[in-house]
Amino acid sequence: MKIIAFAFLILSSLFFAQTTVPDDYRKIPDILDTTEYLYPFIVPDKDYGYWRILTNDTDPEKAVIYESQMPDFMTINEPLPEKGFFQKCMGNRCFSYILACKKERSVYFSSEQQLRDFIGTIDNLPEAILLAQTYGFSVDTGDKAGSSYKIEDRHINLYLSKSKGCPEIRESFFIKINRKNGKLESKNNGVYFKSDNCNTSFQTDSK
Repeated sequence: MKIIAFAFLILSSLFFAQTTVPDDYRKIPDILDTTEYLYPFIVPDKDYGYWRILTNDTDPEKAVIYESQMPDFMTINEPLPEKGFFQKCMGNRCFSYILACKKERSVYFSSEQQLRDFIGTIDNLPEAILLAQTYGFSVDTGDKAGSSYKIEDRHINLYLSKSKGCPEIRESFFIKINRKNGKLESKNNGVYFKSDNCNTSFQTDSK
């Protein structure tokens, strides 16, 4: 039994040893793990007179997450879209979308791909994280393997997280984003966390 336990410890250490992060990478600020705090940093790829991020909340006052400076003369009254990005559940306040105004016309952005198109070139770290979120990656502030970055002239490089299974397993991914065109490349950097418990509260809340 001692030999088996010792072998298990060796294999476990090798398994988790894959998740190394270079020393020249900085930790992502904790506040940037919240999607709503990323939106104000968006610099749209095109010139819009006005734009705002909303949820599909039926209460107009509660629906707005963020909005740019709205001209005094402009009034927008549009129906809710049937779908959006970052779908979390079915029903009220379950997804987000963008309503923009270009040349006095209202334009919707209501999918992950359309959000990427709206962002366009990657101007800053929050935009890079938001883009990565559209591909299912997330910031795990508890570990550098899921929360690190390095900004270069042509690329923004990230180490972000993806979780799966029950008990939960978190994997580290190296992500390289082209700042000019938003193209994202990713590579699995290995498992860095494995839970002993299976928490089904998220599945229950999502129904």
